[in-house]
Amino acid sequence: MQFDWSVFVCAVGLAFVFEGLVYVAGASRMPALLRLLSERTPAELRAMGGVAVALGLALVYLARRLV
Repeated sequence: MQFDWSVFVCAVGLAFVFEGLVYVAGASRMPALLRLLSERTPAELRAMGGVAVALGLALVYLARRLV
C-alpha cells in the first residue's frame, strides 16, 4: 500500500474545518466551555481524548470498509 499524500492533506484540511466550525458556531459559549475543560483532571482529559481518537479511528475504518 502506497501512502497517498492528497488523501492525507484532505484529512488534515477537514480536521481544521471541523475544529474551526466549533469556534464559528459557538464563539459566544467558548469561554465557558474552556473554563469547564480547565476544571477537568488530566486523567479525564486523556479519557476524552482517547474516546475521540477511538471514534475517529472507527469512522476511518468504516469509511475504508464501505468504499
